[in-house]
Amino acid sequence: MKFKNMADMPIGIFDSGVGGLTVLKEIHARLPAESTIYLGDTARVPYGIRSAETVIKYSLENGAFLVEKGIKLLIIACNTASAVSLNIIRNAFKIPVLGVIEPGAKAAVLATKNGRVGVIGTEATIQSGAYGRTIRDIDKHIVVVERSCPLFVPLVEEGWLDNEVVELAARRYLAEMRLSNIDTLVLGCTHYPLLKKVIKKVMGDDVVLIDSAIEKAKNVTKILTSSGLLNTPETPTFRKYYVTDCPERFQQIGKRFMVDSLEDITKIGVSSLEEKAIEFKNAQCAGGLI
Repeated sequence: MKFKNMADMPIGIFDSGVGGLTVLKEIHARLPAESTIYLGDTARVPYGIRSAETVIKYSLENGAFLVEKGIKLLIIACNTASAVSLNIIRNAFKIPVLGVIEPGAKAAVLATKNGRVGVIGTEATIQSGAYGRTIRDIDKHIVVVERSCPLFVPLVEEGWLDNEVVELAARRYLAEMRLSNIDTLVLGCTHYPLLKKVIKKVMGDDVVLIDSAIEKAKNVTKILTSSGLLNTPETPTFRKYYVTDCPERFQQIGKRFMVDSLEDITKIGVSSLEEKAIEFKNAQCAGGLI
């Protein structure tokens, strides 16, 4: 795909599945003139239970696929992938690469009044300690309480967003948070914003919820503006989606995440991602650029 200039190029976003659509939704809301290409690795979801080595491999493959499409900015919309592979991906590609950890961490530091911040996420995200490290790098005095909530993702994808089962799970997971006197809670998984109502009910109105998707969209807007890469409203835009399995299910579940309907969805094989990664590696070895 060819573009007149770099500003016309689309933003590339990848996630292990549908969760990154919360990030995409906020980007569309803030930057309606930007074209986007979204890749959901639905054949290999979830990333949250994978080893760091496996997540890095998948992330490199996803990134190579999107870079080949001619993107100007790459967003790792998956908290797990951001936690374990961001620096490696940044070193691999020649375009700006953004994760979702840092914007959420910065927002939490600004929001907390008592210096006690909670973080919830997948097992891999919490085990990585990425949020805690990033928050303490900004302010070493902040106390961080972290908790994995593995059932939240399947509950969201089942469409159970506000019932007694979800509330029971939330109360079980967040019991320690409620006793730890936190005043700020980071939703460290892109699925979790859909559970805001229940989480807010459990935690109470005194606890500020930090939505990493909203913070990431703010971050993207700032970077594109400062680098002169904002697209003009006069330029035609497009929304393209790729998935590695079950496009019908992606479209069905995706309706819960997006305001816009999900059209132009193409299924690609995992082998296509692996081939692009090999091509990218060969080009690097030959001194070329993708």
